[in-house]
Amino acid sequence: MAIDVLIAEDEPSILEALDFILRRAGWTIGSVTDGEAVVEAVRRLQPRMLLLDVMLPKRSGFEVLKQIRMSEGLKDLPVLVLTAKGQAQDRRIADELKADAFVTKPYANAEVISAVRQLLGEQVGER
Repeated sequence: MAIDVLIAEDEPSILEALDFILRRAGWTIGSVTDGEAVVEAVRRLQPRMLLLDVMLPKRSGFEVLKQIRMSEGLKDLPVLVLTAKGQAQDRRIADELKADAFVTKPYANAEVISAVRQLLGEQVGER
């Protein structure tokens, strides 16, 4: 089965919450918990989009995003970046690395679902 959203998040409670709300909204989900595993998982699972936490063990989300944007075949993958609230510099870096969307933690579930819907090109009510 094709994966709609690959979640790269190392915090178990956040990963569980994201998995739950996105599955409930009707998408298929895959997940990885460290930065080194993300690119290989994207290549293997071919998700429709990546939900990428900035603070990951082994490799930061920004390093991962930079590699994805430089990789032929992956550079057009929609990427939603998650970061801690109040990190203006993170938002600037995400923009520079061509993240498609940005959500700050703590986030509202509806905000994440809306951003995912937008990146997947779906209209409200499609799922």
